[in-house]
Amino acid sequence: MSPPRVAVVGAGIAGLTAAIDLARNGCDVVLYERAADAGGKIREVQVAGAAMDAGPTVFTLRRVFDDLFADCGADLDRHLTLVPANLLARHAWNAAGHLDLFADRNRSIDSIREFAGAREAQGFARFAEHAKRIYATLDASFMRASRPTPVGLVKRVGLGGLADLWNIKPFDTLWKSVGEYFADPRLRQLFGRYATYCGSSPFLAPATLMLVAHVEQAGVWYVEGGMRRLVEQLTALALRQGARLRCGSEVRTIHLHKGVVSAIELGDGERLSVDAVVCNADNSALADGLFGRGVANGIRATPRAARSLSAVTWNLVARSQGFPLAHHSVFFSTDYRAEFTDIFKHRRLPGAPTVYVCAQDRRDDGPPGVSADTPVQGERLFCLVNAPAIGDTHEFNAAEIEACEQRVFEMLENCGLKLARRAAATLVTNPSDFHRLFPATGGALYGPPSHGWRASFTRPGARSPTPGLYLAGGSTHPGPGVPMAATSGRLAAASLMADFASTARFPPGAMSGGMSMR
Repeated sequence: MSPPRVAVVGAGIAGLTAAIDLARNGCDVVLYERAADAGGKIREVQVAGAAMDAGPTVFTLRRVFDDLFADCGADLDRHLTLVPANLLARHAWNAAGHLDLFADRNRSIDSIREFAGAREAQGFARFAEHAKRIYATLDASFMRASRPTPVGLVKRVGLGGLADLWNIKPFDTLWKSVGEYFADPRLRQLFGRYATYCGSSPFLAPATLMLVAHVEQAGVWYVEGGMRRLVEQLTALALRQGARLRCGSEVRTIHLHKGVVSAIELGDGERLSVDAVVCNADNSALADGLFGRGVANGIRATPRAARSLSAVTWNLVARSQGFPLAHHSVFFSTDYRAEFTDIFKHRRLPGAPTVYVCAQDRRDDGPPGVSADTPVQGERLFCLVNAPAIGDTHEFNAAEIEACEQRVFEMLENCGLKLARRAAATLVTNPSDFHRLFPATGGALYGPPSHGWRASFTRPGARSPTPGLYLAGGSTHPGPGVPMAATSGRLAAASLMADFASTARFPPGAMSGGMSMR
């Protein structure tokens, strides 16, 4: 019996992990990527001759990738150099000082005590414990489970876990819950920011997103050479398992025969018979018919008014002075509520944005290091502000971006950071650009936002309503972020393999391994 022929559409993180598991378990797998390279949102750009990350910059939950490599008989550390971060991030509100958070919880407690007093330090200790309990409650029962439902989640935790499930306060907002631990508005702002990790507002997101604090405390790593090295090693692992990769190949249509996936058609008209498709694209692209009307049935697009955050980003090479940048630094808005009102209610660039800066040549809080990637004209910086996902209905013009840029860099100067910038050494990306990169999204970078307790249960799971079509990526369960996208790819592969095994489509012995749930 011939192995199932599977087309994986989109060679982002989820597509790569799905291809790895499927090929390892005996499928005939081809990855189709319309861009020139694999990686999806993990992008690398060239600015003034320097290569730098232009997408995700934080590597957490390395267990997800340790397990993936181990299931293939490989060791992640032999293929990727990961350096643990001691300083998680540096935070500032003005030029009067800053607050550092560390991987060592006790150092963070001391830092908060010095910054905001003993009461706030005690609040952080309680906050960190609660975040740890939330993570323990939801890790296996929700995040690594196939599409959960409220009833299914209750069954998974069992009678003994009901109290834990209630105590994570799923019906409270993150902003309300954080306020129970911190009286200082700056700390409430800092820890409320975890909602933005999944493209959401802290005033609307559920308190369960406090678990992000524990994820960071459990470990943040620097990827030597940048996040693109992760993409390169996942691609190499997929090829070693027997998958094939076709970049510059856009899948235009997913064809059905008697309601079941039967073939794909590429942009150049080439048609290829397949037994199944794993679609690693935003679900709105399916719902809007970008892969044909046949596979749009039962797939819901994210309403334009309910999209997650987009961004305006600046990749630049510049000399910095004044503020002591860490690898990760955050400069907070003077009016946090107004920032999210601007974005989610008024659908406009925020008047007072929070700014994230990744100093890619620094480790922890040291000066810029010197490597083959370090430009001589300064250091590599990636700056990001949140923005509305309206890139499909509004083309951001130069005047809008220049006004936003002026607000951003004036705000950084107010916090003590001065950058010697040059237009020739700056690359700006706005929501319109992100929409072109990721069609049908309006530039939304996280799929649907996590607003309200039901949001986590409305993301589709791996199995679509169309037989033979499986879903993966940040718009599916368990959600956005590098480790979550990787998990969604593995869940899609596991679902496909289970379905085909039940119909005797796999050759004997092909179901070895599977998705590790350690």
